[in-house]
Amino acid sequence: MTEPAAPPVADRPTEETPLRAVVLAGGLTFEREVSLSSGTQVVEELARVGIDAELRDADAELLPGLAAAPADAVFVALHGATGEDGALRAVLDLAGVPYVGSPAAACRLAWDKPAAKSVVRTAGVTTPDWVALPHSTFRELGAGAVLDLIVARLGLPLMVKPASGGSALGAQKVTRVEDLPAAMVSCFAYGDTVLVERFVDGVELALSVVDLGEGPVALPAVEIEPESGVFDYTARYTPGLTEYHAPARVTDDVAARAAEVAVTVHEALGLADLSRTDAIVSPDGEVHFLEVNVSPGLTETSMFPMAVEAAGHDLGEVLSTLLTRRARSAEA
Repeated sequence: MTEPAAPPVADRPTEETPLRAVVLAGGLTFEREVSLSSGTQVVEELARVGIDAELRDADAELLPGLAAAPADAVFVALHGATGEDGALRAVLDLAGVPYVGSPAAACRLAWDKPAAKSVVRTAGVTTPDWVALPHSTFRELGAGAVLDLIVARLGLPLMVKPASGGSALGAQKVTRVEDLPAAMVSCFAYGDTVLVERFVDGVELALSVVDLGEGPVALPAVEIEPESGVFDYTARYTPGLTEYHAPARVTDDVAARAAEVAVTVHEALGLADLSRTDAIVSPDGEVHFLEVNVSPGLTETSMFPMAVEAAGHDLGEVLSTLLTRRARSAEA
């Protein structure tokens, strides 16, 4: 597996040309608190390497504030729809504000999990079979009949999740037919469309990718070992319920395949700067794509920082490099 290049020192801001950075966090989504934790961590990491960054929310004061005091570059640490569906980034593009991360169109594609799975499968990456249906289909055709067809096609167990969204909100493993309706109802609390996919048992990996100027490179995989067996919202954010291993305890061959999958996903979806792909390694060593995050968590317990550390890099330096590259590109 190729190791990522060290952050280019020449791109670092100097005392003569200080970088004015803004970190966006918060937003009005289910993931607001996680986003605020990520944003605070980013500000602290940047301060540690000499960059004074301002933490701002995505509210009515954002655009007037950026117009009054333009930022050299913005770091998007927003999770959920606000930061990951491409809408805010499209507005930043309209305002001419450079930002770290994937462009709006790529975010829209990645945010739509069924669409992203289709593109990734076309690119040659394995992903569990699935079906995605809006709430109206179940209402109009009868939930019982539709669910029977889903089970007949995909079998059990199943993974049920909202077709868009992050932090595994609403995601549930279903092993019994009688539990499927309740799982669907839970998903519809987070969105109008549900994604039902065949459950793949195996080792869950977080595959981070970063581009520090020489193209996207996979960082060491992080292995996720939830106590419950399912990496849901509770397992992600409750201390002690999940054990992480960085780098993952997989063979060199599997690690290499996982790295290849991560970069392929990043490129196939047109992502930029950084991403995190969630995948499962089945017992036969096959790496199965689940979903991708264009704004990966950056809290103290998030997998992207673990991968950066496992690669031997400093998180503050990596974040600084991403910001300064965007700022310099905007100046060019």
